[in-house]
Order: sequence, then C-alpha cells, then structure tokens
Amino acid sequence: MSTRPRHSPDLVQRVQEIPFDHRDSRFFFTKNLVATPAAIAAFGAPLIADRFLFLQEQAVRCNGLDYLQVFEDHANPDGPNLWFIEDGVVVTALLPSDY
Repeated sequence: MSTRPRHSPDLVQRVQEIPFDHRDSRFFFTKNLVATPAAIAAFGAPLIADRFLFLQEQAVRCNGLDYLQVFEDHANPDGPNLWFIEDGVVVTALLPSDY
C-alpha cells in the first residue's frame, strides 16, 4: 500500500441515511478535528481539512447534518471511503477500517 496521500477532486459526499429535517440531523461539525493515521496516509491532511470545511458549510446550509458523513472516492471506487464522525467531543476523520 502506498503511503503517498491521494488528493482526489473526486472525493464526493454520500447522501446521508436520514432526512435533513430528521431530529437526529443536528450536528454542525464545529468541534476540533482529529484524524487517524490511516486516514491521513490515504487522503492527506489538506484534503481532509478541505472536506471538513465543506461539511461545516453544508451543515449551515442544511441546519445540521447526521453525526456520520461519508465521502466516496469516485476516482478509486475500490479504495477506502473517508468518514467523519462527530461524537460531541471531537470530529474524527477516519477510514471505515479504523472504526
């Protein structure tokens, strides 16, 4: 496995599982961001930070999001997805295998 980060413009947010107007769609991703070593190795810190800022903007537009947000790499469909989870203390960027 390459340790070189992928900077893919094709990292696209998957539609969340619950409707935006659901009571559990209340997270704004404003907590501090942490990332697992595997997520940083796979995607690089700049891309993770970019997608984190995108989530914050999306949360404002939608008046909150689900606690789990998933980005898929359309340029590499067999590669890992990038997850963001807000747990009330921090927002963690991670790979599904880190969970």
